[in-house]
Amino acid sequence: MNEGAGGVALPGFDADTAVRALGEGRFAATMSERWWVGRGPNGGYVAAVILRAILAAAATGAERAPRSLTVHYQRAPQAGPVEIAVAVERTGRRVSFLSARMTQAGKVQATAMAVLSEDWAEGGFEELAMPDAGAPGELHATDFEARPGAPTMLQNYLLRPALGEPAFSGGASYTGAWIRTREPHLLDAPLAAAFLDTWFPAPFVRLDGPRPAPTIDYTVHFRSPLPPPGASAEDPYLVAFRSGTARHGFFEEDGELWSADGTLLAQSRQLALLLDPGA
Repeated sequence: MNEGAGGVALPGFDADTAVRALGEGRFAATMSERWWVGRGPNGGYVAAVILRAILAAAATGAERAPRSLTVHYQRAPQAGPVEIAVAVERTGRRVSFLSARMTQAGKVQATAMAVLSEDWAEGGFEELAMPDAGAPGELHATDFEARPGAPTMLQNYLLRPALGEPAFSGGASYTGAWIRTREPHLLDAPLAAAFLDTWFPAPFVRLDGPRPAPTIDYTVHFRSPLPPPGASAEDPYLVAFRSGTARHGFFEEDGELWSADGTLLAQSRQLALLLDPGA
């Protein structure tokens, strides 16, 4: 256990996302209520646990890194044990395709597909620019007394709002923050997947109050080596989120994860529900 900022004892991201091999591509894990949002675990946390199992099953070495992860959320797991069954769908000379299925008490909770690959070419192009978020400055733990109803999973992070208008202010559906774990942790692919589903949904800026917003599907594209070269366990990262359409009860959200030096590390896209209050 590590003593997080503010004197809260936290077991750490690795402990809460750990998987244990059971044989034949099956892994055991435990869903921790430390990562709860409303009535279930944060989707990014679930994705991180599944990715841990996928990486353990792949065993392809550091040269074949995660490039894509897509998770579909059929149910919200309860706190406690889950099992993840991973299948290697195909292993090519330079690319591996894997699927995963998380179950609990015999019921499917989430399914996933992942691609791991070596680098294919040098060069390329980049037209995206890091948003102007200023310097990271000092990041803070969430004050749960001042923010009743804030998701429990925020206890695991230090944060500072950096982009867009505040939630429920009526502004555009654009938001972002500087973020790091309260327990120092080098950025890896599972943590990147968690970071990109941590901040409040971009449509919340437009609304006049919170609503349940469960994720239906969540994709992360990993665009740079992780951890970044020269990174430290206490480095802050910028997450930026935008949504353009909410229709028929669904909204999409596009996310970006940037290092402080302006390197794009990962991108995300998710489809989520925007439910009525109290649903």
